[in-house]
Amino acid sequence: MLKQRVITALLLLMVLLPALFYSRPEPFFVIAGVFIGAAGWEWARLNGLGVLMSWLSGGVCVLLCALMWWSGLLGAALPRLWLVTGCAWVLLGAWILRAGVPAWASYARSVRLVLGLAALCVTWLAVAQARLIGINFLLSVFALVWMADIGAYFSGRAFGGKICHSKLAASISPGKSWEGVWGGMAGVILLALLWRYVDAAGGAGAPSLYTQIGSRGWGFLMISIIFMAAMSVVGDLVESLVKRSAGAKDSSALLPGHGGVLDRVDALLPTLPLAMMLVSF
Repeated sequence: MLKQRVITALLLLMVLLPALFYSRPEPFFVIAGVFIGAAGWEWARLNGLGVLMSWLSGGVCVLLCALMWWSGLLGAALPRLWLVTGCAWVLLGAWILRAGVPAWASYARSVRLVLGLAALCVTWLAVAQARLIGINFLLSVFALVWMADIGAYFSGRAFGGKICHSKLAASISPGKSWEGVWGGMAGVILLALLWRYVDAAGGAGAPSLYTQIGSRGWGFLMISIIFMAAMSVVGDLVESLVKRSAGAKDSSALLPGHGGVLDRVDALLPTLPLAMMLVSF
């Protein structure tokens, strides 16, 4: 399993890194669109659609991304869209998680499908606009999610259940603990401080997320990154809830050793639009 994970990760890096650091952003937009299309296919399968409709759902995602690109939305200021998306993730995410796994299948399949595909397409738009702001900005958002996940893993292993005896969401993801969440947030705070220091040294070009929102004060920076770290957990839990409702361990087997595309991007679905919301106002 470890060998498989390493090989898959290396292959992904061989594709993603050249596109990310290419002098023009278009190759990265295309690859991100392919990943979003694959995630759309996975989402449809997890929600009980057949082979044809699942492929069609993935194709719709790719088509909508292409239409947003063609219409010029990538270069447009969209503060209202990011605000609505951020509020939707907070309110709907809380509602879905509170209702729990049994309630998910009771929602109309068309509603579940539209919600998922809309979230994926808006995420593609957010990642494209973040890339236009700068590679440093985009990587700083990715790193926030990675650090929240890494910090939660190690903190959960070291302290899980020793401080707070109740699980974070036992019926959705039994392995997650409150200690893990707190460890992830502590890691994100340290990451933001370090990244701001590197930005101040002048070697990064475009400002990072932390420098942009930190210009409004340290209090705003701390509240913002803790909020984003918390929402990355919400994205992870929502995908886990959908998988548990479908009786699936992974969203697919597209990425050997890693599961599916949704398994890799679930925490980014709320955090990328929220990052754009925070820098848009």
